[in-house]
Amino acid sequence: MNAKIAAVGVLLVAALAMGKAALYYRAHYAEAAAQAAEQQTTIDDMQKRQQAVAALDEKLMGELADAQATIDQLQRDVAAGRRRLQLAATCTRQTASTAGVVDATRARLTDAAERDYWILRQRIELNGKMIEGLQAYIREQCFK
Repeated sequence: MNAKIAAVGVLLVAALAMGKAALYYRAHYAEAAAQAAEQQTTIDDMQKRQQAVAALDEKLMGELADAQATIDQLQRDVAAGRRRLQLAATCTRQTASTAGVVDATRARLTDAAERDYWILRQRIELNGKMIEGLQAYIREQCFK
């Protein structure tokens, strides 16, 4: 009878220990599951943001390519004579000439000045698009 009582006692202690271990691991499992869910939410949010940034980048790169194509076409049109650059300029005489003699050519930029004009125009457009892109990124990503 003592052996039976001892065996029941040992089984009871083992059952209690197993129950306590099960509760312990269940609590840790619940904590790990909550942490995993939080991490998955963070990953999902990061993926959405990456997709939004990629879409924004694609849109802005398209706009930049369009602006560059417009500048290139304008430059070709000016070179071909279909369009003219209009600048506010005044003509000055370098040397004394006979009164009443009119110069038959129109005033124009030197080749270097015209090249600099196109480079400047291109850089202004590029910087404007870059600033627009950064502002859009800040509005759409940083303030969320």
